[in-house]
Parts: sequence; C-alpha cells; structure tokens
Amino acid sequence: MFTGVYTAIVTPLNADGSVDYGCLKALVARQAAAGVDGIVPVGTTGESPTLTVEEHSRVIDCVIEACGRGCCCERMKVIAGTGANSTAEALELTRRAREAGADGTLQVTPYYNKPSQEGLYRHFATVADLGLPVVLYNVPGRTSREISIDTIRRLAAHPSVVAVKEAGGSVDRVSQILDVCEIAVLSGDDGLTLPMMSVGAVGVISVASNIIPKVMAEMVQSALAGRWEEARKIHRLYYRLFTHLFLDTNPVPVKAAMAMMGLCREVTRLPLCEMDAANAATLKATLEGSGIC
Repeated sequence: MFTGVYTAIVTPLNADGSVDYGCLKALVARQAAAGVDGIVPVGTTGESPTLTVEEHSRVIDCVIEACGRGCCCERMKVIAGTGANSTAEALELTRRAREAGADGTLQVTPYYNKPSQEGLYRHFATVADLGLPVVLYNVPGRTSREISIDTIRRLAAHPSVVAVKEAGGSVDRVSQILDVCEIAVLSGDDGLTLPMMSVGAVGVISVASNIIPKVMAEMVQSALAGRWEEARKIHRLYYRLFTHLFLDTNPVPVKAAMAMMGLCREVTRLPLCEMDAANAATLKATLEGSGIC
C-alpha cells in the first residue's frame, strides 16, 4: 500500500514561533513537483512534541488539503503522524486525521512510559481498530522501547497494520521482520535506505527529501526497478549529506539546511534550538559540496 518516498515534512515556523501554514503549502507543492509518493506531517521531523493538539491537527489538515484539493499534488498520499505515549491521545489524533482524509497513520512507539511488549501490542491494535491503515514506527533511540519482531508479527495479522518504519539502525531487522510476516518495511534512516531495500524494504520515510526530493525519488525508484547501480551512485553521492543531517537533533539540521536554501526559516521551538557554528559550517560545506546550494 505504501511504497516509494514519503517525506517527513518539517513544520515551518514564523519568527515568533507560530506555524507558517503558507510556507507549509509551498513545501508540499515542491515535493509534488519532485515526484515523491507521499507526505508524513507531524512526525519527529515535524516537531510533534512541541505542537499543541489543535496545531497538530491543523498541520495535518493543511497537508491533506495541499495534497488533494484540486492542486498538482493530487496523487500524493498522506501518512499522518498521530502517535502518542497515551493511547487515548493517539486515538483522538488518529480519529481527526481519518476524518480529514488521511491515507494512513504513523504510530510511534509510546515513549517515556516504557510499556511491555503486550502493552505495545494492545496500544497499536487499539489504534488500528479505528480502520485507518497503520504504519508502525520503531525508533528505540527516541523512545527507549523497541517493537519486538514477535510483536510486529502479531500486529501484522491485523488488517489495518500495513507497514513498519524501521529507524533502529539495523538492516538485519528488515530480514527478521520479513522472515516471520508479510508487511511493508520502510526505512527510517536515509543512509540505510538502499541497504534496507536490498533485503526487501520498499521505500523510505525520509528527512533528506525535504532538501533533495527528486534525488530521493530517483534513488528509491531505481532500486524498486532493480537498477541497483544507478541507485548506488546516488547513495554514494549523498551519503555524507544523509549523515550530516544528524549532526544535531532532528529536525534542527534539516531546518538549518532549508534556511540556507531559502525554503523556510531556521526556527524551532524550545527545547530545540539552532545548531552551533561549527556544525552549521560543516553542514553548509556538505550542501555546497553536493551542489545543493
């Protein structure tokens, strides 16, 4: 159901910290022109922890409208980031996204409260019971909890659990998952997208595509078509960028890069703040060396 490149879109902010919805629509239009397959609003890259519930839903509404209300980006799908560490909150956000017309929901592992695997299973299954296609999001570095292979196997039996975003830094996890169940695997790490696709992943939820959407679409489509040498050339050319977009906590570097490109302001909400001068200089040199700006 979900294959290809899905951009984990940033949430652009005005100088006063309010959401810049006009800029957000422009960023979505840029993604459409580049040929990505979909948009993931209000994930980690979209600063979900610092948006209010109303802002969260409004950003999703804005992206859905930009992706399908009579504009050029009609074909793009929207996987709404509606996860939470409270099942009740995840249900409320997911209901709103479903009513707004989202194609799916990205459900991050509940963070901080560190549930057991049975708790994780019940949490995800309860959200999936709403009927909106669910993409599980395994990112133990952020949540301190890994979704076990067996829990993914159990959840894959639910008709609404259709994919898993793997951001645990392990290519082997892809093989482990596909060995026990039929579910789409999407890379959650730009630098591991090609290695993961070589063993069965079908795309990426990408940070880098905020900056180079056409490039990411070309790399992933080449891999899906079996044109591995083409895909490898792109991977090698942009691997340093993939790495340097994590010189600081995501989305600080990608917003800095986008500001350097004139795409949005370099504004985040506390407790996130701007990159230090040394890292910013490294990132700028990488963008210039890659021919991006």
